[in-house]
Amino acid sequence: MLKLSKGIFILFALSLLSFGALYAQHGQEEVHTQTADSHASDSHAEEEAFNAGEFVIDHVSDSYDWHITSFGETHISIPLPVILYSKHPELHEGKAFHAFMSSKFHHGHSAYKGFQISESKDNKGKIVELDAHGEELGKPIDISITKTIAGVIVSVIILFWLVFSIASSTKKNQGKAPTGVQNLFEPIIFFIRDEVAKPAIGDKKYEKFMPFLLTLFFFILINNFMGLIPIPPFGANVTGNIGVTMVLALFTFAITTINGNKHYWKEIYNPDVPWWLKFPIPLMPIVELSGVITKPFVLMVRLFANMMAGHMIVTVFVSLIFIFTSIMGAGAGFGISPVSVAFSVFILLLDVLVSFIQAYVFTLLSALYFGMATSEHH
Repeated sequence: MLKLSKGIFILFALSLLSFGALYAQHGQEEVHTQTADSHASDSHAEEEAFNAGEFVIDHVSDSYDWHITSFGETHISIPLPVILYSKHPELHEGKAFHAFMSSKFHHGHSAYKGFQISESKDNKGKIVELDAHGEELGKPIDISITKTIAGVIVSVIILFWLVFSIASSTKKNQGKAPTGVQNLFEPIIFFIRDEVAKPAIGDKKYEKFMPFLLTLFFFILINNFMGLIPIPPFGANVTGNIGVTMVLALFTFAITTINGNKHYWKEIYNPDVPWWLKFPIPLMPIVELSGVITKPFVLMVRLFANMMAGHMIVTVFVSLIFIFTSIMGAGAGFGISPVSVAFSVFILLLDVLVSFIQAYVFTLLSALYFGMATSEHH
């Protein structure tokens, strides 16, 4: 109970640090906006007003650097490698491949070597190439290490450390009660084996799918938790990125397709239903085949939507402070702050539960798909 209390306190403290960083960044912008508004027209004031939509999207979307905080015009961030392959090497003295740090863009405010982070409607937030006149030519081939990719790399390092630590501890403690990291994760591993893999796949076939199921569960769980901690190298919204969840779903789809037996494919193309559901229009085969595609699609969207929603709700509650400040003044902003922070912390604590649930659901559904693909005909 004491350890749980300590964990909740640490999460609460990290949450306050996150809100402090957001307040330092956007509070300074509000002061600047209010000063400018006193010397500008009403229409200009409307343009300078706090934009909650942009604030929320900026904090849940991917980026080319790892932003920490801002103090007025001073931005503190960790630069990440930018790796580009130009489609117009003639503009770069014949050089097509380019690699440099994202700090060269000065937080998106300047161009570097004919490249720039676009502010246009079609390519906003993406790197584009510029011609001699500074006009956008299009996007280069971009294989940069963005914030999401950096978050994946950190989570993989943590996952490897956990796996090798548990394996080493298991060898040392043979015949003894588990301790340390092994004691923490061994019940989870047994739970995935006994309550997910065996019932869904079967006692005889579950073993070959266990490595993937365990990797899938812990990868999702680790990234879900990392997204709740607002201090680098954590804080990347990895599982709230639809590209990441799409790749995880495609792995499940590929393993299901490769391991599907003849009975699985027969139920798709020639199911045991009345003939008039198959001829002259193959209604049931179309329905079954569409199910093959929609299952991984649902996996992808469910994880993405749930984790993205949690992050967005927190930033929406934080943005209430600046909305009240911009409309009713600084007093109203400070007045709503305790309520906003309290609800934000509540959502973060709820996200701890959601993190477990979403990792479990994704793993369980994957195991069910594997079981359906390998089950024998009855």
